[in-house]
Amino acid sequence: MKIYFRLLSFAKPLEKYAIPYFFFTLFYAVFNVCNFVLLMPILTILFIPDSAVKLVTEMPEFAFNMEFLENYINYKLYTHLGTDYDLISVLALFAGILVVTAFLSNLFRYLGQLTIENLKIKTLYRLRNSVYNNVMNLNVGFFSNERKGDIMSKITSDVGVVQFCVTNTLQVACREPFLIISYLTALLVISWELTIFAVITLPIISLVIGSIVKKLRAPAKEAQENFGVMTGVLDESLSGVKIIKAYNATDFIKDKFDKVNLKFSSISKMMARRQQLASPASEFLGITSAAILLLYGGKLVLASQITGAEFVSYLTIFTQITRPIRSLSDAFANINQGIASGERVLGLLDTESTIKEVENPIEFDQFKEAIEFKNVKFAYDNKEVIHGINFKVNRGETVALVGTSGGGKSTISDLIPRFYDVSEGEILIDGVNIKEYKIDSLRDKIGVVSQDTVLFNDTIENNIKLGKLDATQEELESATKIANAHNFIMDGELGYEANIGDRGMKLSGGQRQRLSIARAVLKNPTILILDEATSALDAESEKQVQQALDSLLVGRTSVVIAHRLSTIYNADKIIVIDKGMIVEEGTHQKLINQDGVYKRLIEMQKFA
Repeated sequence: MKIYFRLLSFAKPLEKYAIPYFFFTLFYAVFNVCNFVLLMPILTILFIPDSAVKLVTEMPEFAFNMEFLENYINYKLYTHLGTDYDLISVLALFAGILVVTAFLSNLFRYLGQLTIENLKIKTLYRLRNSVYNNVMNLNVGFFSNERKGDIMSKITSDVGVVQFCVTNTLQVACREPFLIISYLTALLVISWELTIFAVITLPIISLVIGSIVKKLRAPAKEAQENFGVMTGVLDESLSGVKIIKAYNATDFIKDKFDKVNLKFSSISKMMARRQQLASPASEFLGITSAAILLLYGGKLVLASQITGAEFVSYLTIFTQITRPIRSLSDAFANINQGIASGERVLGLLDTESTIKEVENPIEFDQFKEAIEFKNVKFAYDNKEVIHGINFKVNRGETVALVGTSGGGKSTISDLIPRFYDVSEGEILIDGVNIKEYKIDSLRDKIGVVSQDTVLFNDTIENNIKLGKLDATQEELESATKIANAHNFIMDGELGYEANIGDRGMKLSGGQRQRLSIARAVLKNPTILILDEATSALDAESEKQVQQALDSLLVGRTSVVIAHRLSTIYNADKIIVIDKGMIVEEGTHQKLINQDGVYKRLIEMQKFA
């Protein structure tokens, strides 16, 4: 229940919805019962007209029994119709009252439903927002260890299950007890003997349903976990459809999805068997109870202890009382699925970023001197990949990191904006450990162009403006011209308003990369990190963009990572990284003269 109440906390302020819902449900229950109570005088008029109406001229003394109810109804008939009336008039009056009570019952039911739906929507909004915001605040390393599909499943499917199950249970827990109490009160008034007999049979229904419900929680959690795996396979297959087809792996990926889907379906079937058994079982037991009640009640009618009209009304109300009991059993069957999903959602919500700010962080206003790595070590999952490196990037310098793939170049660049934190050692900017700076202010001064071009399904303008949301059109166009992107943008029919599709798939690889560069140019950062920024460009575009980048890098502090060594030969300093260590350092000419790793890399690329 701890998980349930925590999930329910997302519905706060609960009283805003709970108080009106309480009264709407109370009135609904009262008028709903009145609909069935009115059957008694109507049935009496129709089938026993001689004893239908008794003259009662004074308000009867209150008593919790049928005699008081009959006398009260007859007294009200006397006060409204007097003594001069016929049975048709009485029947018409009761029919009119029935219409009014039915209208009021359904009106309050509608208002109650509307109130609880607003509560559901707000709960879903707040829960999904909280989970999404927490996910976006997590460090980059978290996403390396988690399946994207599973995260998506938790934010979409699991949150939806939680919203439905938890708030639906709250709705049922508030409404159904009112109905049960109202129905029981009416049954007691009609016949306390029959009611005692009925109450003895009702707990049997609860025991049977309870045994079914207890078996639902474990498979519900497993089902949601498998749904996450299935979403992951779906996401990967849609993202990599070109590669799948290129390698004729369509059958392989279909088979993979089929296996995951089959497992999810099997668990869902097992859950459905148990879940759907709850309602039919309770209905069968309710009808069985009614049948036994029919036998016992018939005996009371034949003994003239209750009238036929009272017994028919009693049976009608008794069949209605099984519905809220069934709703309660269904709700508590569903709550186990909701709690299972809730555990997954709260697990994601409780995950904390390993990148934390100090208690009173420093605002990083201006970069003045240098970035310095001091004996920096870094490990992925306890496997060290950076082994005590030391180097310095002075303000205004361009430092290139080169080396074989997997050597740790990109990891080193990711440490500067604190996408990851060092395991040992420290990174200093202007003599201050970067952990002392406020993270947002640090990243605000850093621009990143990565080898994996990340664009969004939006317009060209909005994708570039991610670097500076308040940029003017003039600033936007200036940035695209520097990145050699303005011409191809204007060649399009919609220009800057053109939508680039999912992940920019409407553009070529070179065009996507140039938009990414334009985004960094627009941000105009003090520190620039270029991780294979020109890798996706053709020879002509690469030359043009490289010239633009050369102009951009003047007077700016830059860390450039490149496999194409032709793009960084004029860097102020070149650092050669091999297996997480610095093996060489110097200018292009100095490293060529050393006849070491750098020269071999040059020769392998046949650099002239």
